[in-house]
Amino acid sequence: MSAPVVTEEQIVDALRPVEDPELHRSIVDLGMLRGVTLKGDGTVGVLIALTVPGCPLKAEIERRVSDAATQLDGVDRIDLEFTVMSDEDRENLRKSLHGDAGATAGSGHAHGHAEGREVPFAKNTSKTRPLLIASGKGGVGKSSVTTNLAVALAAQGHSVGIIDADIYGYSIPRMLGTDRSPVVIDEMLVPPEQHGVRCISIGYFVPQGEAVIWRGPMLHKALEQFLTDVFWDEPDFLLIDMPPGTGDIALSLSQYLPRGEVFVVTTPQPAAQKVAALSAAMSEKVNLPVRGVIENMSWFTGDDGKRYEIFGSGGGQELADDLGVPLLGKLPLVPALREGGDDGTPITVADPDSEAAQVFAQMAQHIAVEMKPKKVYSDALKII
Repeated sequence: MSAPVVTEEQIVDALRPVEDPELHRSIVDLGMLRGVTLKGDGTVGVLIALTVPGCPLKAEIERRVSDAATQLDGVDRIDLEFTVMSDEDRENLRKSLHGDAGATAGSGHAHGHAEGREVPFAKNTSKTRPLLIASGKGGVGKSSVTTNLAVALAAQGHSVGIIDADIYGYSIPRMLGTDRSPVVIDEMLVPPEQHGVRCISIGYFVPQGEAVIWRGPMLHKALEQFLTDVFWDEPDFLLIDMPPGTGDIALSLSQYLPRGEVFVVTTPQPAAQKVAALSAAMSEKVNLPVRGVIENMSWFTGDDGKRYEIFGSGGGQELADDLGVPLLGKLPLVPALREGGDDGTPITVADPDSEAAQVFAQMAQHIAVEMKPKKVYSDALKII
């Protein structure tokens, strides 16, 4: 019995569901599939154009293409070759995915002042919920909370991004375990992804060990670029790891993300709670609603099974009561939470059944389902 005859059209249809692992679009729709050749004896030649030279995920693309094509009866082997998109190809790709810089200037929304591109998350039509994770002081575990909350949201099926806005004390890339830099496609930045979370940080652009010493305008510009030049692809949630305190970055983000929701991280002791209240007070002044409080380092469980409240108790609940918002969760002080931040494997990935990971999962569920914004944003709604 002769082997089934496969057509080029069938190969193309089989490859259409294959997505570029960075852009999350069909390689056919992106124009990456450049040729299919039937070579006989069950062998099919496929030519793929990579978006950039030295594409870091070339091997993953090769695996996906081979797996998809060999599912067809009559295809036993893929002879895969690669080429690279031209500058014109990349420009067209960037325009199709990210729009043309300056095309939306004058629309009345917040803009990046280099190219005139509007901040997509300021638009009333955006489906993305910006979650600003804030703290009054450093050392309360805000970045760990941001990372694990993002991973918990992604694990529940949501598309998630993180902006590491703590420019002076950036740490999200290490905590998330991203081991590669953003890819640049015609000046459009494609953020690396790990554990289902995309991330952008100044840490990708600063030589290791070098301090960031910038004044306000440069911080402002960096945030603009993170919001406008990065291909976020309209995630369900964009978490912002805020710097501690109430400085320039907090003011800039209030301008760029008028629909942002603030979540304040504190520890149980009254001193930390009082400082955290300052961050909440600033949010109120710039018209960003505080939606909840997260208490970190609430207790430590000893070898004897007893809980020890090392940093006191009650601070998180007291702050939540003062603000009239819920205390979303109380996180235990556990070495695994710190270790996960150091080795790039968040506790929500390393030990999803642990007490801390379960608290993150519950908070993610609460934020996603029970705390949907009540305010309706629409360009069609106008006050006359």
